[in-house]
Amino acid sequence: MANWFECKVRYDKLMENGASKKVNEPYLVDALSFTEAEARIIEEQTPFMSGEFSVSAVKRTKIAEIFRDDSADKWYLVKCAFITIDEKTAAEKRSVSQMLVAANSFKEAFENFVEGMSSTMADYEIVSISETPIMDVYGARLGEKTGE
Repeated sequence: MANWFECKVRYDKLMENGASKKVNEPYLVDALSFTEAEARIIEEQTPFMSGEFSVSAVKRTKIAEIFRDDSADKWYLVKCAFITIDEKTAAEKRSVSQMLVAANSFKEAFENFVEGMSSTMADYEIVSISETPIMDVYGARLGEKTGE
């Protein structure tokens, strides 16, 4: 299971009018610890940054799953309630999970989420869908050699 950390990167961004402005952009990183998350975001962002930048914050998130779409340029947070029935009391129980969906529009985020959930047998209900400021998502690197 992935451990997702939200890392905020602070740097001077060149605006369309030519002015330089300090920005704080959030990225999502799959890492085992806060230290690894910070190291990974520095490694991932270094090739794209010209000049100084810093990691201004690292915090753990409650993202349960990510639905990717390489053609999408926005990330949407979908809050989804899974509905289970308690066998002893016959009462409905709802457990809310947060999932991140890549899409170009709200409608596409909904469609991508439904498509991603099509293989599940569990009953669920979409509680909310909202656009996030997340710029990019960096998953785990599998098969890397360590200690070299």
